[in-house]
Amino acid sequence: MALSRIWSYMILFAIAVAAYRYVQGDKNIFNDMVTEKKLQEGETFQQVNYYMPDTALTLSATAKQLQQANWKVSENFSKAQFILVPSSAENTFREQLSQKLSAIKIIQLKDLESQVNSSQLVYTEDEYHGNLKTTHNLLHADVIATNAQNTDSLRQNWIAISQQQKVVEVNKVNLWLPKNIDGIFETGKFAVNIAIGLIGTLALFMGLLNIAERAGGISVISRIISPFLSKLFPSLPKDHSSFGHMVMNFSANMLGLDNAATPFGLKAMQSLQEINPDKDRASDAQIMFLALHAAGLTLIPVSIIAVRAANGSHNPNEIFIPLMLTTFVCTLTALILTSLKQKINLLQPKLILPLFGLSAGVALFVWFLHSLQPHALNTFSDAFSNGAILVVFLAIIAGGLYKKIDLFDAFVDGAKGGFETAVRIIPYMVGMLVAVCMLRTSGAFDIVINPVKHLIAASGMDTRWAEGLPTALLRPFSAGGARGFMIDAMRTFGPDSFIGKLCSVLQGSSETTFYVVALYFGSVSIKDTRYSIPVMLMADLAGVIFSILICYVLWG
Repeated sequence: MALSRIWSYMILFAIAVAAYRYVQGDKNIFNDMVTEKKLQEGETFQQVNYYMPDTALTLSATAKQLQQANWKVSENFSKAQFILVPSSAENTFREQLSQKLSAIKIIQLKDLESQVNSSQLVYTEDEYHGNLKTTHNLLHADVIATNAQNTDSLRQNWIAISQQQKVVEVNKVNLWLPKNIDGIFETGKFAVNIAIGLIGTLALFMGLLNIAERAGGISVISRIISPFLSKLFPSLPKDHSSFGHMVMNFSANMLGLDNAATPFGLKAMQSLQEINPDKDRASDAQIMFLALHAAGLTLIPVSIIAVRAANGSHNPNEIFIPLMLTTFVCTLTALILTSLKQKINLLQPKLILPLFGLSAGVALFVWFLHSLQPHALNTFSDAFSNGAILVVFLAIIAGGLYKKIDLFDAFVDGAKGGFETAVRIIPYMVGMLVAVCMLRTSGAFDIVINPVKHLIAASGMDTRWAEGLPTALLRPFSAGGARGFMIDAMRTFGPDSFIGKLCSVLQGSSETTFYVVALYFGSVSIKDTRYSIPVMLMADLAGVIFSILICYVLWG
């Protein structure tokens, strides 16, 4: 029931923050949360024209935001949707404007020179080349000049326009700007699209896994690895098929094969569910597996390296070692916490020796990677990651041919399970991603992050690491949102700055906890997740702390 309570609290907190922001003047907040739509690549916001009667007003603090939102300043009052006024003038301006439009003299341009003297100010939206003084401030004008034949009609039209225009104080204009985010409706569609997008990958790898099972490959892996894993999963029968699935999942994670890791992980969870005595409640074995999976021990963080390279980093691979060490700390924390909760003795020789050997192997592999030049490292990473997938394909197909099984029939039977799994997780994905969306769009994350920044600044500590808090806090909820903060930090401070590298390490330090919980437990209809979320969040916290420390050691 822990997930149910957390989900409920997330939604209630988001709505409470949104209500507070609405009272504070953000009249668009509910629209942002419900119907806002994120721009697709190449799209821009619909243009909005704004009119500033007082040209002395400054917008330097929000000029970039206005440009990004496609807001354009207009010298024509009648073509503007918004009117920006000085602070504290919002309530009085509309009344002044209404009185001005009702009383001001409107003259046709052809009669202007004969009816207006040189001391009067003229406002016009038509082209005028005369010698009279003109003004862009309608409130300061003595007369309106127009080419329209019916001046009374123009007056009534402008009065009607003024009633529809939004009058906004300059210091509050950011509250009215569109946000490049998805509301709950679009997020719901996005969650379904994610699940649908998984169908192909799940069907492919689950089909291959079914071939491997019929050929006996999973059993072979299970027998090899079970002496070690059986100590961490004492409730599992010896040589259970889930050992093989878990090994393949952990291996895919370490090699950065995200698309392969998910089907292997879902298959492992389903295998564990088969021997779970309480189908609605997570077993100890399922929690141990998910905690280790979510810790995400990684050797080749391909996606983060690609983002750093795309943002102009001179050495995008620089985060290799700190990221490997951070994910190792996360994995070790998850292992220790879960073992303590399940009363598993980690000091057994059959556990200590393999862990030591794994650590030594990881260290040697990292040393090899670190010895490569940047261009060689990129080439090796791509070839190794993609080649590993092809090796898996080759081994499974070759094993199936050797055992003389019906390969295509086995593949199709397994692929059907991939489709069913993708459909089954849709409700869980929609529920969790919508809750995360509400936290993000309501500004609830800012409520948490900003006081921490101020507290750090007041304490006299170095505040640079506080710029990584948005990435760290959003990572357990939304990989895409955390990636957005990481990219924003790179663009603001530079990809090779301390903050740019810190956010890169934080982004890759762990899995997206709540997404993983919803996906994996949802795939087997687990409702009671027990202590899995606290353990995974503690591992995330350990990763965040170690990320900050290792970045200060290396680059501080």
